[in-house]
Amino acid sequence: MAKSFNRSVFRKFYQSSSFGGILLLLCVVLSLAIANTGLATGFEEFLNSEFGFANATLHLNYSVLTWINDGLMAVFFLMVGLEIKREIVEGELSSLKQASLPVLAAIGGVIVPAVIYSLFNAGTPTANGWGIPMATDIAFALGILSLLGNRVPSGLKIFLAALAIVDDLMAILVIAIFYSSELHFNYLAYAGGMFALQILFNRMGFKNIWLYIIPGIVMWYFIHHSGIHATIAGVLTALTLPTTDDDTESSLEKLEHALHKPVNFLIMPVFAIANTNITFEAGMTEGLVSNLGLGIVLGLFLGKPLGIFLMSWLSVKLKIAQLPEETKWAQVLGLAILGGIGFTMSIFIALLSFSDALLQAEAKFAILIASVLSGVSGYLLLSVYKRSSAR
Repeated sequence: MAKSFNRSVFRKFYQSSSFGGILLLLCVVLSLAIANTGLATGFEEFLNSEFGFANATLHLNYSVLTWINDGLMAVFFLMVGLEIKREIVEGELSSLKQASLPVLAAIGGVIVPAVIYSLFNAGTPTANGWGIPMATDIAFALGILSLLGNRVPSGLKIFLAALAIVDDLMAILVIAIFYSSELHFNYLAYAGGMFALQILFNRMGFKNIWLYIIPGIVMWYFIHHSGIHATIAGVLTALTLPTTDDDTESSLEKLEHALHKPVNFLIMPVFAIANTNITFEAGMTEGLVSNLGLGIVLGLFLGKPLGIFLMSWLSVKLKIAQLPEETKWAQVLGLAILGGIGFTMSIFIALLSFSDALLQAEAKFAILIASVLSGVSGYLLLSVYKRSSAR
């Protein structure tokens, strides 16, 4: 029963994520269209307009863009955290045998792109962007994989989902450790108090979701003022939600199911519309051969698949792990190439890496190009392999 329930959970996750990836693509096209028409100026003014509340003790007055990137994305990270915990407790990461392949593959897919980026950018003003090519966009990658339908084995889809979740966990750690500004320890202490309260509720067996969400919102405020990126509050809240390792639907799973549609069909599309508004200008393609552009494009398009595939191959050859059922090495390579679709998390880290708007635009354009190359190449390889193997 537990196994069938876990498969059901994955199926719902996969279906919503894959369709969300297609919607995300449409929003990218819409955002690029806005940025390259007469709507660009008005849209930029709207993103920079502020709303909220502020007084002598409380400050919650931010721009629309800040509310999207720090507020809505905290909900995105909450769902990512829920998925990570569920996979560790009862899913594809719940045993060493199951977890070893996606974990090791993800490690390779994080280290190699960061090294490639650093080789091009070490000692330059863009050196801080080494985290940009590390992440895989799970919605886009699963969205493309879904277009292949039954032409790829279900084990490959589960492998990609587990790999991307581990990838997200590493990106979260990188953001928390390396992309924080000046720390304010009084706010960190207040946030720690909220986190301790959530842990206490968990230990006492409380299952009411709001007993975790309300302290999580307060923790978000404190972390936002602490110097650590506020989205980390979403992950910390997720880790305290109670869950079980059997087929009983837990509080964690209820919240995860409730968040899938809002995150995939609202939050990520809004993030894409707000942050992919790249105005194409003459000479922009030259930026692709700059240190920044090459580091991102080669890191995502070559580094991600190289790291994922090599670590997968080594772990299987050393008998540390085994390939998913009915999966061939050519399909693993196709999946590894899809891992180069960085998009959402890569753009997010780019915004944290650079304060200069020109560098942000150049990084976004390079991420867009690398993600398109990875998506098209991975799809074609998986599609062609299936047709040739069917003969």
